[in-house]
Amino acid sequence: MTQNEKVLATFQTRVRQMILRFQEVKKENEELYAMLEENEQKIARLEAELAQKGRDYQSLKMARMLEISDGDLKDAKDRLAHLIREVNKCIAVLSDEK
Repeated sequence: MTQNEKVLATFQTRVRQMILRFQEVKKENEELYAMLEENEQKIARLEAELAQKGRDYQSLKMARMLEISDGDLKDAKDRLAHLIREVNKCIAVLSDEK
């Protein structure tokens, strides 16, 4: 084997190794892109789920605020009347100060 043939054989070996390494990296890249896509879909699904849970929570809060029994209604009216009296007192005091 001449020197040129040895160099050529070494070159061919290196090219084959590079091709094999390229194929490995390409496969790994495809797997990583698949994982990335899967994670993006999972994130989108979880964000949608979170948004739905937030809407459900707001609906439940609203329903709870509207769910007033007779006793609660009387208490609420009494508190409101008390607050109105307090505001009227404040207005009267401010009017006297002018």
